Amino acid sequence: MRHVLPSSATALRALVDDASVVARGVVFVHACPRAVSPHLEWALAAVFGEPVRISWAAQAVVPTSVRAQLAWEGPVGTGARIASALLPFSQVRYEVTEDPTPGRLGERFSATPSLGLFRADIGPHGDVLVPEDRLKAAVAHAAYAGTCLEEELGRLIGQPWDEELEAFRCTFEESTVRVLEQVI
Repeated sequence: MRHVLPSSATALRALVDDASVVARGVVFVHACPRAVSPHLEWALAAVFGEPVRISWAAQAVVPTSVRAQLAWEGPVGTGARIASALLPFSQVRYEVTEDPTPGRLGERFSATPSLGLFRADIGPHGDVLVPEDRLKAAVAHAAYAGTCLEEELGRLIGQPWDEELEAFRCTFEESTVRVLEQVI
């Protein structure tokens, strides 16, 4: 059976698949051991295809570590490529964001040594979007395992990662980017 997409969906798919669509985002390296920082730069250079020089600053929360913030531009999906390149550095705390582009949600990746990697779709207003099937699975898991539904839902939106990274986010005093935990 052959499926034909309506012309508006075809145009949208062409726009999303178009290599000329530029994505933007930010890499927040919250805590990286000093000795690892050059290796992290090399990993990012492999993603971007050119040398990456980062201005590292001392990390007050973990005095033996450094921190940095790097804005980036690249093809759609670069955020995932960055997060994948940083994944082998299990001792590094970081977040990678990719802003939404036409026809595509944004993404956020958060990683900590104790929790590993978290990934979420991000809507146009910066909120985490959770697919229906993942919500149903969380409810079923909580009922089956006898765990707290609130904890299951918290994991779906990255709450444990947010809680662990919050102290590190606050050390970016000169940062113009702020992560809002609760908006009323």
